Amino acid sequence: MSQYKGYVSKIETFATADGPGVRTVVFLSGCTLRCVYCHNPDMWEDTAGQAYTLDELMDKLVRMKPYFKNGGGVSFCGGEPLFQSKFLLECLKACHAQGIHTVLDTAGVGQVSMFDEILKYTDLVILDIKGIDEIDYEVMTQVRPSTTPQFIEALKRTDTKVWLRHVIVPEMNDSIEHVIKLANIINTIPNVEKVELLGYHTLGQTKYSTIRIRDPLEGVKALDKDVLKMLQDTLNQTLDELAQTPH
Repeated sequence: MSQYKGYVSKIETFATADGPGVRTVVFLSGCTLRCVYCHNPDMWEDTAGQAYTLDELMDKLVRMKPYFKNGGGVSFCGGEPLFQSKFLLECLKACHAQGIHTVLDTAGVGQVSMFDEILKYTDLVILDIKGIDEIDYEVMTQVRPSTTPQFIEALKRTDTKVWLRHVIVPEMNDSIEHVIKLANIINTIPNVEKVELLGYHTLGQTKYSTIRIRDPLEGVKALDKDVLKMLQDTLNQTLDELAQTPH
């Protein structure tokens, strides 16, 4: 195996929210986005965390195989895992060689030329859609342009299963109009098995003070659960209607 090193912010075991079954989650360091609602700003730097060779990381992951119940496996997130595309690809290939189910939790931001190869070894993509258009994307991520459209095009060339997520922030994108536009985008993405709206929460606020960076949403309260449910219901209904509309 290669001795090329990647940087891992942390590794979580026995996780159940990052794909099917019981999983080990590898948080790869580095991200070019500065999402206003980010709850992992400590993972932005490319060398945050611990350096691992592929051998060292796989040794940990293979030891967890007996616990990967109910379709479980390894999920790679971040940061933005595509930031370390070369190391990510090596990890995905090694997991497949070991018969380990792989999940890529991503915003689709990375080296475009590697998207197709990475998806060959990805069993499930959890795609975080940051915005419904370029303006909305820039407001939410404080960055432009994005490679997300190219990543979605790469998804269209594969049979990779997709779960979609989208964060709702009070007074920024918490409208029915917004989720209807979102539904129209989702309707163009193939192999979508699940769509989930996530309400903004304040759990990451303490991290900003720890690393001495101003929280962009300082003072903003967590999204009301009833509002989130109403928007999720609206999104689901709109997607059902679009699915029944002849193309």
